[in-house]
Amino acid sequence: MKLPRDITGQELIKSLKPLGYKVVRQVGSHIRLTTLQNGEHHITVPDHDPVRPGTLSGILGDIADHFNKSKEEILYLLWG
Repeated sequence: MKLPRDITGQELIKSLKPLGYKVVRQVGSHIRLTTLQNGEHHITVPDHDPVRPGTLSGILGDIADHFNKSKEEILYLLWG
């Protein structure tokens, strides 16, 4: 599955809710999310429209590492 090219920061945040991510704080255009599933994990999502593909790939890779899944599995979970 290919990375979505037109996803906004807000859409990404909504997509991450099933994985337990919740907004904890925001500084400027950067939003910090935390999950307690599979241990505590933090990520920062830029509130941009759209989120750059490299940034999105990095965020999804970090999430995949935390949940011991591949990036493809995370993509399928979120937008499959």
